[in-house]
Amino acid sequence: MKIVLRKADPDDVFELTTLFRETVSHINSRDYSEEQIKHWISSADDIPKWEKRIKSWYFIVAESGKTIVGFAYLNDGNYFDGLFVHHKYQGKGIATLLADRIEKQAETNGFDSVHSDVSLTARKFFEKRGYTIEALQQKTFRGMIFENYIVSKKF
Repeated sequence: MKIVLRKADPDDVFELTTLFRETVSHINSRDYSEEQIKHWISSADDIPKWEKRIKSWYFIVAESGKTIVGFAYLNDGNYFDGLFVHHKYQGKGIATLLADRIEKQAETNGFDSVHSDVSLTARKFFEKRGYTIEALQQKTFRGMIFENYIVSKKF
């Protein structure tokens, strides 16, 4: 399977938010309750916010043919703000390709490290990439408490 990375375009927003909903529903449900998942995926309803991310941040997509199979985005130069791979394309190296590109961009931006808040589900992936767990935190999102990890990686 050939994967091509490219910058996201605002026209991708509906495919991206659908992928986000499906991935969180299928993959993150291993570590979060049904109620937490419902709250989390509701953030995909704010289309203007997603369009702003696409336009303002370093936001990339992974495509197989004409299908978006994953995406990632970088905010503030070195904050790895999101990484999602479609649940049907897990385990094919797509997350690694996206993370490699995000980290390279942070370095290109002049930073010697990258940091993120990662889900309980993503912890092992980031640890395998050399990220250090800084802390387990509880974040409130739309009135619901979520546990995740603050992680960082030096280049």
